[in-house]
Parts: sequence; structure tokens; C-alpha cells
Amino acid sequence: MRRREFIALVGGAAAWPVVARAQDTDRVRRIGALTGIMDEASTKARFGVFREALAQLGWIDGRHLRIDYRWGGGNTEAMRQQAKELVDLAPDVLLATGGAPVTMLLQATRTIPIVFVLVPDPVGSGYVKSLSRPGGNATGFMQFEYSLSGKWLELLKEIAPRVTRAAILWEPALSSAVGQFAVIQAVAPSLGMEVIPINVGDPGETERAVTEFAQSGNGGLVVTSSPQTIVHRERIVTLATQHKLPAVYAAREFVASGGLVSYSANFVDQYRPAAAYVDRILKGEKPVNLPVQAPTKYELVVNLNAAKALGLTVSPTLLARADEVIE
Repeated sequence: MRRREFIALVGGAAAWPVVARAQDTDRVRRIGALTGIMDEASTKARFGVFREALAQLGWIDGRHLRIDYRWGGGNTEAMRQQAKELVDLAPDVLLATGGAPVTMLLQATRTIPIVFVLVPDPVGSGYVKSLSRPGGNATGFMQFEYSLSGKWLELLKEIAPRVTRAAILWEPALSSAVGQFAVIQAVAPSLGMEVIPINVGDPGETERAVTEFAQSGNGGLVVTSSPQTIVHRERIVTLATQHKLPAVYAAREFVASGGLVSYSANFVDQYRPAAAYVDRILKGEKPVNLPVQAPTKYELVVNLNAAKALGLTVSPTLLARADEVIE
């Protein structure tokens, strides 16, 4: 997708509610938004919520502020250049979606405030000193707490009781991936499960490893949260389907693409409190005084079509717990 099309997608014409409260200045403020991986439907929804929440706080795009968008497309060098471009525009605040954009923006500036969303491990990644006192120019909203990772394995065993082996698709170079895998390993013995890590860095190698894993039987997948799993999600879902592997995913997008089940925070909803943090920064607050927040609610999404294709019967108890069922 070309930059012009991306800007049209996320910033298209919209009628925002008129807010009576006037801003304390007539100066147009500027926000720079950097996204690591672009997905048309989810990106449109996320930034739509962000602009709507800002408008409700009195910041109307095109009137009180301007939002400049950049996306990396999963390319590190492109993202680094786009981070520099945004910083050179001297925005009042930066919005980063995902860990890699935070890294690039912090390399480009240690003074412009950064609000991040969907970041798995901000302390371990060095973005902040602590959750309660970030200590620098960045703060925001975590994607999940590591304890969530164990629930993915528990969910796999619940929806497919015959499974005794789980391949864990991960990106081992990431500190957040190490944290996720450590929790999964800790939970596995209590479930009578064997876990086998599979690196998602090379698509061909991943496909060969999953194919080999599937040949031994009684297997399932846990697909952890990482940029590479998102980039290759269509292929990962196809592999799981081809090899009849029940799979639990770290994001709803996988289930929308035909995957079996996901358990995660509502990623779109994180953009509402992110807008509130941007509002507070525009009014003079510093990121150091705004604690990093973890999700307060996680959502279970089940795809009954995928379950049927795998020959699985989803229990009424699990369906009753589901926040969304795709049929």
C-alpha cells in the first residue's frame, strides 16, 4: 500500500462530534503516528477510534491538530527512516503502535513525548524504567501481561483434550518472546504437555518445522505475539488448517483469518486511553508522570467453522465464556 493510500485510509473524511469546551490555545498541535505492520481493516478501526476519542476531548483532526502517519510494513530500515521523518516534523507528541516503532522513535528522540500501544514488555525492552514511574519520554499501554501466555496453553488443552504436544511459534530474539515462552514452559507439566519451540523468522524453515511436528500426531500450536507471527499470519493459519493442528493465537486477527481460537486484549480499545494520554500531554503533563497500564480485560474469540474443519466439538462451557463466536 502506498503512503498516499495509507493516509487516506486512516485519516479519511469523518464528521466528529463538536465539543463545546474550547482548547487553551489556537495553535494547531501535531501528532506523529508510527505503525510497524499495516493491516488495512485493523489499522482503519484503530486510528478511527483514536481520532474519535481525541475529538471527544476537544482535539479535532484538521481543526485543532494534525496527525502525520507513517508505517513500516515490517521493514526495519524503512521504519527507522520514517521515525526520523516524524521527529523532523517536530510534533508535540508521538504515537507508536508496537515495540519496534517505540525502539525506532526512542533512537530518534529522547525529548518528544511518546505514547505507545500494544507493547508486550516495555520494562524488559528498556522503553521505561518501571510501569509506575516510566522515567523518560515514553509511556503507554501494554499488550498483555506474561501470565496470559500460560492461558493460551490451557485453552489449547481445553478445546482439544487429545493434544499432548504443542509447537510454540515464537521470535526468540525478542525479550517479550522469551517471557511468553518461559510462562508456557512453566505451565506445561501441570497439563501433561510437551512444548517444542519453532522459530518464525524464516517462513520456509517454519513451514518445514511445522510439517515435521505434525507428522508425530497429537499436536497443536500456540502462536505467540510477535511482529513476525503477525506478518505471516495468513500462512500460519493455512499451515494449521492443512495439518489439522488445533491452534491458539495471540490476536483476534488470526481467528478472523480462519484460525481456531484467540485470547487477547481488545487492541482497538487501547487507542481510547492512548488518546486520553495524548490529551494530557498536550495540556502539559509529562510521560514520566503517566504510569504504563496493562489491559484490564481479555477477550476470547472462537471460530466454529475452524473447529468443524478440525473435527472438534466446542463445549457449551467454552462457548458461554466466548466474547465473540465466528460461524
